[in-house]
Amino acid sequence: MEEDLSEVIPCSSLTVDSILRVGAAGAIWGTCVGPYDARRFGLKGIAYSSFVGKTTAKFGFQCGLVAGIFTSTRCLIQRYRNQNDWVNALIAGAVAGGALAAGTRNWTHVISTAGLVSVFSAAADYSKTL
Repeated sequence: MEEDLSEVIPCSSLTVDSILRVGAAGAIWGTCVGPYDARRFGLKGIAYSSFVGKTTAKFGFQCGLVAGIFTSTRCLIQRYRNQNDWVNALIAGAVAGGALAAGTRNWTHVISTAGLVSVFSAAADYSKTL
């Protein structure tokens, strides 16, 4: 039987694990999309390498940041509410989506991204428990 270890493991450990895993996935995605964009922009030599490196770092950082915000928020809400259900993911998704879109400084974009990420997070969490 699988047991849920999220009640035993500290939130900080879950957050660091999430940052490392999703940040690495984002960095891998950045190394895939970086060369494509660099060629599209016509970059060569050092400019090409610099662009790919910056793209890799940007995607890795952004993905890790969003994953860390989501995981820590979900864990803290779960501990506060003392329940492990889809509501935790719904709230954490809204916070992470809002943080993701906050750089645009467009409230319509922030609210719509927060809602979209929230719904997808809750759906993924709910389908995991079925």
